[in-house]
Amino acid sequence: MEKLDHIKSHLPSLTQISEKEKNGFINLVSRYLSGEAQHVEWSKIQTPTDEVVVPYDTLAPIPEDAAATKKLLDKLVVLKLNGGLGTTMGCTGPKSVIEVRNGFTFLDLIVIQIEKLNSKYGCSVPLVLMNSFNTHDDTMKIVEKYSNSNVKVHIFNQSQYPRLVAEDFTPFPCKGQPGKDGWYPPGHGDVFQSLMNSGKLDTFLSEGKEYVFVANSDNLGAIVDLKILNHLVQKKNEYCMEVTPKTLADVKGGTLISYEGKVQLLEIAQVPDAHVNEFKSIEKFKIFNTNNLWVNLNAIKRLVEADALKMEIIPNPKEVEGVKVLQLETAAGAAIRFFDHAIGINVPRSRFLPVKASSDLLLVQSDLYTLADGYVSRNSARANPENPSIELGPEFKKVSNFLSRFKSIPSIIDLDSLSVSGDVWFGANIVLKGKVKIAAKDGVKLEIPDGTVLGNKEINGPEDLSG
Repeated sequence: MEKLDHIKSHLPSLTQISEKEKNGFINLVSRYLSGEAQHVEWSKIQTPTDEVVVPYDTLAPIPEDAAATKKLLDKLVVLKLNGGLGTTMGCTGPKSVIEVRNGFTFLDLIVIQIEKLNSKYGCSVPLVLMNSFNTHDDTMKIVEKYSNSNVKVHIFNQSQYPRLVAEDFTPFPCKGQPGKDGWYPPGHGDVFQSLMNSGKLDTFLSEGKEYVFVANSDNLGAIVDLKILNHLVQKKNEYCMEVTPKTLADVKGGTLISYEGKVQLLEIAQVPDAHVNEFKSIEKFKIFNTNNLWVNLNAIKRLVEADALKMEIIPNPKEVEGVKVLQLETAAGAAIRFFDHAIGINVPRSRFLPVKASSDLLLVQSDLYTLADGYVSRNSARANPENPSIELGPEFKKVSNFLSRFKSIPSIIDLDSLSVSGDVWFGANIVLKGKVKIAAKDGVKLEIPDGTVLGNKEINGPEDLSG
């Protein structure tokens, strides 16, 4: 355990983080070094039954009595994972402040949704944001605008751990990288420990809260669902993962399995090479994890105090300024096997609407979706249950570039697929139908004029637009 002693000798100099964070970090590293990897024996994997992964349409209807609904909602805390920066989409701040629709950001929509619940039922569901050190300062400024809202916003930071120099396991901040690049947030599996460390968990328990609904802040489909909450309270399930049917776009997503009598998450990283194709098939593993999680607060306290949440460690090697570093992370979904009466619920695809790239932004800003009361819902005018597949070239990657290249977002109600590459600019009131491919030739600026209707067309230059 030389490596561990080596790391421990550097800990006193890491004055930026708390003793609890140092302990959590050492705990994670020692588990990693002891090689306690979770190997899954393929032959023991069983497909979960409907008792373990409950079909959404079998859930009991919610009580019609408003007082009973208020009582349910008074048990709930909504927690959004807000540690991510919008760097992949060319933004510098927290991803949750990207404008999604009608000038509203992800955070605005989340606050509006909870405001409506609180005013409708006279309850006080709080919103909790788990930030990382990357997003904390910006978020603190942003949430000031909600101070007059009827939603109480709580904020806490997830842990801050030092990256390890791969070569000799020295904490990166001790090797001349004291700035932000020396550190990392250890994945959303850290949510349970950090909720406890922050003191927020005890606050909520003292207020009579029982369940936390955890979801990514960029998933527009992750709204409070009273049927799910009601089911968990009635059946005393300590943990629930929302899963949804896989499409070919989701083949790498983690799935739920029954294993040695417990339900657990199977991630692609745990799958033996010989079985990867089987894992990706939609026939055998039909569902995947949306990362919408419902967890009992008392159970979190019990398991964190017992140091029982030993989720699989995800090693994430990176290169920072030419130095190879290692960051060890965990995922919140992997905690499912430690909770009693844990279940999955197979929810409609509408509860999984993440915005990971500008192509997703095109979907949610288009006429394919409508916005009411903070909820983004699919336009019933679309016949096809699947969303169109959209591929936009690198010119559209940054949100600012994406917005400048569309005078207005085209109508895509009847679109099957869209592929755009090169220097393409869209006018206003364009309609896209069927399969559309637009590929501007190198060095050519291709402008699609206002009001153009393109149905099952391939466009390579202005000459293809006529007729």
